[in-house]
Amino acid sequence: MPEGDTAGVGGIDSDVLERIGRRLRGSARFATVEYRPEYAPNAVVAEYDLGYFPAAIERAYLRIRWFETDDFNIHYSEQYRDGNSWECRWDCHPNSHNDREHFHPPPDAMTPGQDMEFESDWRAVISEILSELDERIQSFWE
Repeated sequence: MPEGDTAGVGGIDSDVLERIGRRLRGSARFATVEYRPEYAPNAVVAEYDLGYFPAAIERAYLRIRWFETDDFNIHYSEQYRDGNSWECRWDCHPNSHNDREHFHPPPDAMTPGQDMEFESDWRAVISEILSELDERIQSFWE
């Protein structure tokens, strides 16, 4: 779901976003976690500690938007020093390109994505995605 495209999902769930932010702050994965920063006022943005990545990566982050309808958009991005990027996105929202629950795969998070099913609780969704991203990061060192 592109930034600003929130038709049919209701307002931002500030309480859930705040809880997500607190949970992410407790993880050593992240150097910083910002709750609703000026450049993304409807999201939590977690910047990965770059010590987990090869030197070719200059930024890696997770941007999470959660809505009162329990719809969500979770975007992961690695940005490389050569100007390339590696992106993927987990979404749950009404749309015309996929089922409500879907994943936009890397390397460019193309639309349409792949239909999926997510757990109903935000904690389970976040845990599953963090596990998948941990596997991605581990793959750099294998």
